[in-house]
Amino acid sequence: MSNLDLFNSKSDPIPQIRPDVDVIPINNNGDSYLYFHDIRGYVPSDFALDRSAGVILFLLDGRKSINDLQAYLGNGITTDILLEYVQFLDENRLLHSPHYKNHADEIEQKYEKSPIHQSVTAGGSYPSDTNELLAFLDEAFANYGADSGNSASNPVKALYAPHIDPRIGMKTYVESFQVLRQMKPGRVVILATSHYAGLHAKVYQNKPFIVSNKNFETPLGTIPADRDAIDFLAGDAEIMGLSTHDRAHRIEHSIELHLLFLSYIWQHDYSVIPILVGGFDELFYMDETNLGKQIDTFSKFLRNQFGQNDDTLFLISGDLAHVGKKFGDNRPAAAMKNEVELFDEQFLTAAKNGSTQNMLKLMKHDYDPYRICGFPPLYTFLKAFPDLKGQTISYDRWNQTEAESAVTFGSILYE
Repeated sequence: MSNLDLFNSKSDPIPQIRPDVDVIPINNNGDSYLYFHDIRGYVPSDFALDRSAGVILFLLDGRKSINDLQAYLGNGITTDILLEYVQFLDENRLLHSPHYKNHADEIEQKYEKSPIHQSVTAGGSYPSDTNELLAFLDEAFANYGADSGNSASNPVKALYAPHIDPRIGMKTYVESFQVLRQMKPGRVVILATSHYAGLHAKVYQNKPFIVSNKNFETPLGTIPADRDAIDFLAGDAEIMGLSTHDRAHRIEHSIELHLLFLSYIWQHDYSVIPILVGGFDELFYMDETNLGKQIDTFSKFLRNQFGQNDDTLFLISGDLAHVGKKFGDNRPAAAMKNEVELFDEQFLTAAKNGSTQNMLKLMKHDYDPYRICGFPPLYTFLKAFPDLKGQTISYDRWNQTEAESAVTFGSILYE
């Protein structure tokens, strides 16, 4: 990748440090560093600076030039040295600059052209080595699967399950996915929370649904996309608010975690239609919206094309409440426990009863006060199948004590 677009002026304002990069102080062998975590993956994964660099980073506010900064620095730091250092930051995509934007666009376009989605969770949330992963999952299913008592008495239509880190929610994953173990559908339609569509706001304006035609890689094998069905779906993309620009899938975990467990419990051949669902906040403020019409149209399409097919399983990927100081509340999660559990119970009851009206009414109250990330994909599914009833399989809570925060999650089986 060319560096011809690096910042190269002593008089122009230096681009500011990217606000979407987390700067984390760390210590290593007695030395102090600033580690940079970029959720988008544009900054090199192992990039860190000596903690003393914080002085310079603080000054890069998007208004000061190299010449302006010279007065803040010690003797011996020339404008040439400072420009070289700024270019070093720019080369590593820390600055909100033309170089960063060009790099980002190249990365996203490369992903969209690729036929493969490579896992972003393997090696972190679970082992990337196949044998280690099998041992990891064998142990989990042995520990949690035998005594759960969950089983399906009728053909399963859908499963709503979390996408929380398996190291935290393994019990719920096992209790949920083992119910599907005896199934052999040829197609799986996945409706999943999109956490990152907002990073590409212009691309997804008025496009709440994002489909990918990529094959998904897991350490247990590659799961093919149902490209014929996806192409057919894309034929009515405009009226349904569907985007085929799938860059929102690149760093997303909500689909591949479900596919990980399918890869473990199933040995037969099947294909997937992976669809991310963006935020539905507009529904909380207005009764008649273009978004509402898009949801109705898209849901009707799902029902008409896949709803009567016994060879199709629906997976809905979403967690429940996100509360506490980490998520913007002024109270610790522990102080909200009772009210959150009551809200979750009401949400799950509406979901089990297939009542989109009650679900939306609940979510409208105080405008989604507990940040239920599973609402958009689950609401979409229930709009497609309004008469479907379900049963709760699991409910749990992850307490992040140090952050005074918590995430709740659960699962529902629809037969």
